[in-house]
Amino acid sequence: MSNRGNKKQIAHWQAIAMGLMLYDLFAIHFAYFVALWLRFDCAFTTIPQHFLKQYILTITCYAVFTIGLFWLFRMYRAVWRFVSYPEVLRYTCANAIAIIIYFLFGVFVLKRMPITYYVWGGMLQIAFTVAVRVLYRFAVYFKSIEKDDRQKRVMLIGAGNAGQMILRDIRNTVAIREKVVCIIDDDPNKWNCYIEGVPIVGGRDDIFSAIEKYNVQKIYLAIPSVNAQTKKELLTICKETKCELKSLPGMYQFVNGQVSVSNMRNVAIEDLLGREPIKADMKEVFEFINDKVVLVTGGGGSIGSELCRQIAAHNPKQLIIFDVYENNAYDIQLELRKKYPELDLQVLIGSVRDSRRMYELFETYRPQIVYHAAAHKHVPLMEDSPCEAIKNNAIGTYKTAYAAMTHGCQRFVLISTDKAVNPTNIMGASKRLCEMIIQSFDAKIKEGKAAEIPQLFTHESSLKDTLDKNSELLKDVKTEFVAVRFGNVLGSNGSVIPIFKKQIEAGGPVCVTHPDIVRYFMTIPEAVSLVMLAGTYAKGGEIFVLDMGSEVKIDTLARNLIKLSGFKPDVDIKIEYTGLRPGEKLYEEKLMAEEGLRKTDNELIHIGMPIPFETDEFLSNLDDLMIAAYKNSPDMRERVQKIVTTYHPADN
Repeated sequence: MSNRGNKKQIAHWQAIAMGLMLYDLFAIHFAYFVALWLRFDCAFTTIPQHFLKQYILTITCYAVFTIGLFWLFRMYRAVWRFVSYPEVLRYTCANAIAIIIYFLFGVFVLKRMPITYYVWGGMLQIAFTVAVRVLYRFAVYFKSIEKDDRQKRVMLIGAGNAGQMILRDIRNTVAIREKVVCIIDDDPNKWNCYIEGVPIVGGRDDIFSAIEKYNVQKIYLAIPSVNAQTKKELLTICKETKCELKSLPGMYQFVNGQVSVSNMRNVAIEDLLGREPIKADMKEVFEFINDKVVLVTGGGGSIGSELCRQIAAHNPKQLIIFDVYENNAYDIQLELRKKYPELDLQVLIGSVRDSRRMYELFETYRPQIVYHAAAHKHVPLMEDSPCEAIKNNAIGTYKTAYAAMTHGCQRFVLISTDKAVNPTNIMGASKRLCEMIIQSFDAKIKEGKAAEIPQLFTHESSLKDTLDKNSELLKDVKTEFVAVRFGNVLGSNGSVIPIFKKQIEAGGPVCVTHPDIVRYFMTIPEAVSLVMLAGTYAKGGEIFVLDMGSEVKIDTLARNLIKLSGFKPDVDIKIEYTGLRPGEKLYEEKLMAEEGLRKTDNELIHIGMPIPFETDEFLSNLDDLMIAAYKNSPDMRERVQKIVTTYHPADN
């Protein structure tokens, strides 16, 4: 059997280390020989024989000892191209220790050599051994500052530690074809100074002139500690340029040492909202969710998956993800199992429209808390398929809520939308139906009449035995049903931001439905945190309304996004107004005019007082609505309009 396959190849660093050892061996011999030569007027023949003999007898042993000391100080494992001050200091210390030991040994043990021999020899030893290690670093530096027409010219905003790290990363990474040509900082004490040869040319007022003077093509915002308002002001200036914009996400990356060009991200539109991210106190959520079985329907969607992430971080007894689309469910399953290996996670596929599947789920796992995020949300698509909106959103919510109620669920939280307010589209009307279902269930439970809630099942006979077994539960139901209503979330599936970005990447045009259309926006983590927090305030029957801040004009948002991408609106990227889509309205409302507004302990969460309606009549009408939906009746809008009196279909 051949041993050829068992031979170990020498690693690259080992080859470099052996080469350095040989160099150090020669450098130490040479340094002390030169020292001896200098001591005697640079004339070899004048060196006394006993000094020369002493040098020959000791220098090799000393050199080997020094190399061993260098190994202990890890001098042969450093990466040359990243050699910096800590490494140079370590090399110097190792040399100093070796030199002192050699001096003491030579003075007290061996025949004494001239003092200048040790002084000059030590200095030359440090110079020779350290110089070769920084030589490559200088070579990389000089190569990086060579003129290269293919390099992008970069302006750095921020002359602090983060900015310096970005500057070094650009210079040290050969693959990055960029060159920092100027730095902007608002601190006047830094103006006209230099960081590694790059000038700090002024503050924010000098951005435009510096871009023109230095022919800047790209801007890096490297101020992780800056507040949201200052960041907005800087980005507002930068987006008026043609430069590509990137930003360091925040202090987390800085504290954890993740400051590099690869960590810079494209400036997101939420950076221009001009407000600090909402940071909810999640202590109450932790206490509420801790050691409970939690179900998230639609757990693979934008809101649902973020709900799963935040729930998983609050120590549930078990987390159940339920979704009809297996790809999304699989993605969040992989993510959570990697991040929380100890989490009891169940991922189930199915539809909320399938009452038998929902009963099986609740019978098996007995979830104590349900976040119901499963819904069809796309307004134009639902306008073309109104019966599907009713089947999935309204009837699906009913079936899930009924299964939760009959299996002892403690709290059921419906994820609603501001489109449920005075709806002009079937999607919004279906979500208003969901809210009314939740309010009806809660009202019946509080009256002690849960058994009167109809059993809306398309295959009732197959569930009759199960329902009979659960009939006793309906006499003492304690489930609290609530809804949480909020507007658009940035970056969610089907939202305008991803669509606009794709259109910009394709060279335009960017399609805006109407120049005056406005929406409320919040980031997904912000919305979900407040949804979970609102769920802890529930007493039953409330419609919680999240404060979405000021409304945003979609036309302005599109123009800002084009500018952030380094283009000029209507010049480089055209904006086209396509007209309102079916069911779409110019603005969204957070409350109906008839609803009052009650405060909670959190200033960002309010409670809309429910509009009274006849619960029994509403529940009886749902049976007919369900049958019509499953028959795909063409008059679905008219049927819904009779039940949801605030629904006024848009005439698009």
